[in-house]
Amino acid sequence: MSFDACAALVERADPERFRAAMAAPVAARRVLFSLYAFNVEVARAPWVTEEPMIAEMRLQWWRDALEEIAGGGQPRRHEVVDALAGVLDGDGARLLDELVAARRWDVYKDVFEDAAHFDDYIDATSGHLMWTAARLLGQADEAVVRDFAYGVGVANLFRAIPDLEERGRKPLVDGSGAAVTALAEKTTARLEAARRQRQSVSAEAGAALYAGYLGRPVLRQVLKDPSKVARGALGLPPLAERVRFLNVALRGWWR
Repeated sequence: MSFDACAALVERADPERFRAAMAAPVAARRVLFSLYAFNVEVARAPWVTEEPMIAEMRLQWWRDALEEIAGGGQPRRHEVVDALAGVLDGDGARLLDELVAARRWDVYKDVFEDAAHFDDYIDATSGHLMWTAARLLGQADEAVVRDFAYGVGVANLFRAIPDLEERGRKPLVDGSGAAVTALAEKTTARLEAARRQRQSVSAEAGAALYAGYLGRPVLRQVLKDPSKVARGALGLPPLAERVRFLNVALRGWWR
């Protein structure tokens, strides 16, 4: 029942990752839906209230649950926690704890301290999630997965910038056109480096990377026209997105 609840939650709140999980082998879906449902819960925790203290408490609840899973005892009862406890090991629980800690930035309206702080945030939120999923599914080179996850994480952030700014957040260290282009170039370089090393990620682990199917086309759009970031004009038309997804699901995450 906890697995079904996780799948339903992801389907409602994160349709791109739901689609990616459904394209994975049946055995992999238990891992992916558990992790993606956890990510939904944590990612939305800072946004369900205007009270920072309440948002912090919600995030701490998840940190406490992960500590219980890492300890190997009986964790608190919750559909997503039940599912996580069935697939997660101690290393994974500790990485996801760092993911939750990084989400504290979403609670407040502070700017990133510098580029290194921004990179740490992307690596913790996108990288930890994708690497944990890949590691639990099969053999993979961590650096390759993290390079790909960085590309996907920045692409997703680019798509979210208009909404984040409307909510009073400052999602980029420097939002100028030149800085956006430089970030897109740096991000594309890491994503392309991962694609060149695709042989170091097994087919089983590669299912965790399907969720990044829009990363490459979005980054290409930013490089072609950085103003699309501020205008909220990134992404593919529905038919083109379906074709893109099918290409990735049938031929591999590196497409």
